Amino acid sequence: MEYKDYYNILGVKRDATEAEIKSAYRKLARKYHPDVNKTKEAESKFKDINEAYEVLGDKNKRQRYDSLGSNWQGGQSYTPPPGFEQFNFGGGQGGAYQSFNFGGQDMGGFSDFFSSLFGDMMMGQGGGRGAHSQGMNFGGFDFGGAAQQASQGRRTRKTQSAPKTEALDITKTLNITAKDVFNKKPISVNFSEISKCTQCPSGGGYCSACGGTGYTTVNKSIKVKLPPEVKEGQKVRLKGEGKTDSYGQTGDLYLIIHFADKEYQVDGVDLTKEVEITPPEAVLGVKKEISTLHGNIGIKIPPRTSSGQMLRLKNLGLPKKDGGFGNLNAKVKIIIPKDLTEKQIELYKQM
Repeated sequence: MEYKDYYNILGVKRDATEAEIKSAYRKLARKYHPDVNKTKEAESKFKDINEAYEVLGDKNKRQRYDSLGSNWQGGQSYTPPPGFEQFNFGGGQGGAYQSFNFGGQDMGGFSDFFSSLFGDMMMGQGGGRGAHSQGMNFGGFDFGGAAQQASQGRRTRKTQSAPKTEALDITKTLNITAKDVFNKKPISVNFSEISKCTQCPSGGGYCSACGGTGYTTVNKSIKVKLPPEVKEGQKVRLKGEGKTDSYGQTGDLYLIIHFADKEYQVDGVDLTKEVEITPPEAVLGVKKEISTLHGNIGIKIPPRTSSGQMLRLKNLGLPKKDGGFGNLNAKVKIIIPKDLTEKQIELYKQM
């Protein structure tokens, strides 16, 4: 059989972290997902990518795989270790699990290489007979289980427990404004996420929930209440709003705060806002009315004010945790009017 270079399939180094492996898998899964990629090679690529992640995304399987050494190249002839040859999930005769169904087509099981290394893990402690009779869910696909045991297998997957993994967590960027923080009202967050289908029938066959692809697109709309004194780059956790696996476990949603505000620069509870004045106003001074989160106010810009100079306006910023407000800094910006008359231009020349 041929050796599978799972690191090369995902395009990561052998010392890649769990986060790097997960990120690479997600990018490739989206690229070759049957819903978006209709090329002939996509089906094979998608299958290899999922097999690679089943190994590298699991600490125990990755450790066993790494024990083979780093001198192997993908496609090289490979002989399985003694004692593993009897396990076959790749569709060969006598294998405990023959194949899986994807998109209404028989795509075969995992590769022979995978089966030779991890067959014992697939069989579990109960051995071949126990696994055969109960059915198993592995990597989002169901293997084994006779047709008459399909409903029992579904009940088993829903009731048995499995360790929650970070793969169920979702991370998104949340763009907010200073006004969102000031109003203290929940804001709506809408997003879509591709998840493994949890409704696929145990015995194979067509799944109406995902159309046979094994994946579903979940659209979510939730309300988020921002914590007081929220900062740029802060991560807000929403428990149980992540993905759901076949065991019914849910991950968490993490929102990374980003201030996308055209009017204010945000620094903690302090704000900075530009106030435009003309050159004569900068020289002679001027009274200006500006808008703030607290309402419109009048400010006095003193004579001979330079561009970039700050005027601090106390208690006109964002709310603090312990009460009160931060400050608003009015940053002077000198602009040249575009509609100057000839007379005005002549006066500038005289000056």
